Amino acid sequence: MRRYGLSDSQWERIKDLLPGREGHVGGTAADNRLFVEAVLYRYRAGIPWRDLPARFGDWKNVHRRLRRWCESGVIEQVFLHLAADRDNGYMMIDSTIV
Repeated sequence: MRRYGLSDSQWERIKDLLPGREGHVGGTAADNRLFVEAVLYRYRAGIPWRDLPARFGDWKNVHRRLRRWCESGVIEQVFLHLAADRDNGYMMIDSTIV
C-alpha cells in the first residue's frame, strides 16, 4: 500500500457507495480507487491541486470529479456510512476543520 493509500479493507467498505462502478447506471469509471486515493493524498499531504502527482492523472479532472461528487452528495453518503461505524476508526479531526 502506498503512503496515503487505502487498505483493501477500507476500499471494500466504500466501493459499493461510489458511482461509476460495474452495473451502476451511467458510465463506468476508469478507476474509482485511484481517484479516492488521489483526493486523500491531496488533503493529507496538504498540497495545492496543481501539485498532485502525475500518477493520479490530470489534477483538473480529479478536482472536477470531486466537485461533482460533492454536489451530488456522494462524499456525504460515504462519510455518513463510515461515521455509522461504532468504533469510529475512520473519523479524523485535523486543523482544517477545527
